[in-house]
Amino acid sequence: MSLEQDLRDRSGNVCELSGSTEDLDIYAVPNSPDLPEAETHIFISETCRKQLEDKATADPNHWRCLNDSMWSTVPAVQVVAYRMLHHLKAEGWPQDLLDMMYMEEEVKAWAKAGISEETETKGLVHRDSNGVVLEAGDSVVLIKDLKVKGSSMVAKQGTAVRRISLDHENEKYIEGKVDGQQIVLVTDYVKKI
Repeated sequence: MSLEQDLRDRSGNVCELSGSTEDLDIYAVPNSPDLPEAETHIFISETCRKQLEDKATADPNHWRCLNDSMWSTVPAVQVVAYRMLHHLKAEGWPQDLLDMMYMEEEVKAWAKAGISEETETKGLVHRDSNGVVLEAGDSVVLIKDLKVKGSSMVAKQGTAVRRISLDHENEKYIEGKVDGQQIVLVTDYVKKI
């Protein structure tokens, strides 16, 4: 039996991530351990493939499908779901799903192997005032009063900023909401909670 037929049988001829029935193809999960071929490949739609291969084009609303597929019993599907949720966690809702997701230890290690490689290739590392690495979705607290440019607002020391997002061009900048207003913060003035 061919790999494609194995995956079609396992998936029921639908995308194992989105449930779509159109433009299906085989996807090799990057950074896979040495397992049989059918265990390191999944059957996905063209839309999912394009966004997995170029995560900068990822549409967070498309990936709400992971709310269902993250519960798959197929480890390769769990790995891809975990990695995409991790990539999108600054959106808020993916972090909630990550918090609920259950994976065996070896499957989680496989999922994280792909994430650490992805982070290394980006090159930018955001660090708080103590040198602790910040990731999208983390929570921080302000360590000094900060005037917000273009506004009369002052963000007070001790204010918690939840679910930060990272600036992909400057490792010193992060974004978050303070008093309902989205602002840019300098990492030198925050501490990870």
